[in-house]
Amino acid sequence: MARKSKAEKRQTRHARVRRHISGTPERPRLCVFRSARHIYAQVIDDTTGSTIVSASTLDKDIQEQAAYTGNKAAARLVGSSVAKKAQEKGIEEVAFDRGGFLFHGRVKELADGAREAGLKF
Repeated sequence: MARKSKAEKRQTRHARVRRHISGTPERPRLCVFRSARHIYAQVIDDTTGSTIVSASTLDKDIQEQAAYTGNKAAARLVGSSVAKKAQEKGIEEVAFDRGGFLFHGRVKELADGAREAGLKF
């Protein structure tokens, strides 16, 4: 039996989390993906399979504010940005999907930024 790579292990953890978390129109899913240089967040309605809002460190307004896109400060900016966009669409409450990543570091900072901006989860 071959060993699983880090990415395969993360995908296994993400599948385990996704068995319990699903986005509805009343409470969509806030999904997080983290790479070495960037962090991405999407608010997804799983009943229709559509992304309602998204934010990442690739957005121009976040790149102007953050000196480096792969750190906690940039992750907090992404969290507050996705929360503001979600509130403009009338979304107050979400289900947080950490994407198989540990709730630590940049993922935690993104969640804290979204909470500070007014999202509830």
